[in-house]
Amino acid sequence: MLYPLIKLITAFIAGLAMGTLTIYDFSKTSDITDWYVVNDGVMGGISRGMLELSAEGHGVFRGTVSLENNGGFSSIRYSLPTQEISGYDYLVLRVKGDAKKYQFRVKSKRSQYYSYVAYFETTGKWETIRIPLKEMYPVFRGYRLDQPNYDGTQLEEVGILIGNKKAEEFRLEIDSIQLESDN
Repeated sequence: MLYPLIKLITAFIAGLAMGTLTIYDFSKTSDITDWYVVNDGVMGGISRGMLELSAEGHGVFRGTVSLENNGGFSSIRYSLPTQEISGYDYLVLRVKGDAKKYQFRVKSKRSQYYSYVAYFETTGKWETIRIPLKEMYPVFRGYRLDQPNYDGTQLEEVGILIGNKKAEEFRLEIDSIQLESDN
């Protein structure tokens, strides 16, 4: 009789603890060398993007997207140790953008050829963006794949991409990337 009660209490405490998982929290002392840039140069394009730290300690993803030479995107990626994320419902970004549209990308495994994506638009002010994990859908080279949406069980890579089919400068400040549960 006592064992089922202990199991129930343990499950309840685990549910309370689930709350939030920080994937990346930028600060003045962040080592951003684990992040890397992937521009359209992989396809012959000439877009340029970079990630740096601001004086305030925010990540700043900035650059220029060019449509020349079949280009049109810039992205940053961060590979992390395999995270079991069952029980989390949302990706939560704290960002300050430039009133442009960006794409948040995740991979269950780094070796996947495709990413699961969701778009978000920025307002030019600091804001919190909540992306439901179950609404992220698989994409490869800009084309949606005929596969199920992200199951939200495992995470090995996150990224942000800009590619709005126009030449433009961009700047996105990033404070944090977290996972959040409804519990």
